[in-house]
Amino acid sequence: MQKLNTNFGSTLFLLLLYSELASILLQNSMETELLYDMSPYARIYKDGRVERFVGTETVPPSLDEKTSVQSKDVAISSDSAVSARLYIPKAATDSFQKLPVLVYFHGGGFIIETAWSPAYHNYLNALVAEANIIAVSVNYRRAPEHPLPAAYDDSWTTLKWVASHSTGNGPEDWLNSHANLKKVFMAGDSAGGNIVHNMGIRLAEQTLKGIEFLGVIMVHPYFWGDKPLPLETTEPEKRSVVEKLWCAANPTTTACDHPLINPAMDPRLSGLAFNRILICVAEKDIFRQRGWHYKEVLSERGWSGFVEVTEAPGEDHVFHLINPSCDNAVKMMKKLASFMNEEDK
Repeated sequence: MQKLNTNFGSTLFLLLLYSELASILLQNSMETELLYDMSPYARIYKDGRVERFVGTETVPPSLDEKTSVQSKDVAISSDSAVSARLYIPKAATDSFQKLPVLVYFHGGGFIIETAWSPAYHNYLNALVAEANIIAVSVNYRRAPEHPLPAAYDDSWTTLKWVASHSTGNGPEDWLNSHANLKKVFMAGDSAGGNIVHNMGIRLAEQTLKGIEFLGVIMVHPYFWGDKPLPLETTEPEKRSVVEKLWCAANPTTTACDHPLINPAMDPRLSGLAFNRILICVAEKDIFRQRGWHYKEVLSERGWSGFVEVTEAPGEDHVFHLINPSCDNAVKMMKKLASFMNEEDK
């Protein structure tokens, strides 16, 4: 009987040991097993861990020596940790001048980059100085830690926060004193351009009082679809990365014909709550044809506003952030400033 108990105890010990080893091996496998490889941008592992290879550097707000634009960071919502970086021309802080407001959404496939990234900080300093506007650069929560619709919800929360200053009693003095909320614009690049579109869909269904949008700008907007447009078939590797980014950002779907990323699939498109749209595309960008297609679909659906597409020859995705001093980037910035100053209606 004692021998039987000893054998049973040894067997139980071995079973527990094997179980623990299997658990460790499974955990190690999960930690190293890739869910999405989106190199050279990011990798996402099955255990939820994220490796971001770009867009991790940040810079603090400051008084920019080159443009004399002042910036500062503000909390938008403590509930969801939404924040933003505000930009204002320094001359405006010394006067009672009311300026147009630009709400800006950064790109990065909903996964990389932030409002604190050097490229966005420098670009908005330059754009604010060129257009003589106030900018609110939204730092929305990123996927996959916060999958969609988190970025859309945070962006909407920020729009409501901006609108809360319409009576001059909002939480931010810069907007109370210097913002003309009858002249508000939205802009964004890549995923940020996608956010701009989706804010237009939401605005058609939910009114924001005290704020008037005069136009929006979508730079190299991140739109896609399950059925490739003709020019999208020439770069299968890029197409694969685009689709992986979307599935990682919106894990509830495996398709790219979701209305959030393919506006042509949205029956509400004709009610888009904008009167003026400027779309910027780049000749070598894989999203180029989607920008042109967006204009075509708006026309087909009977949308009644004005839309213009401008194309930068010889350029690729977000070239204006990578090489902001090149001729095409300078031309594009002047175009954006002109649009916001209503010089090219």
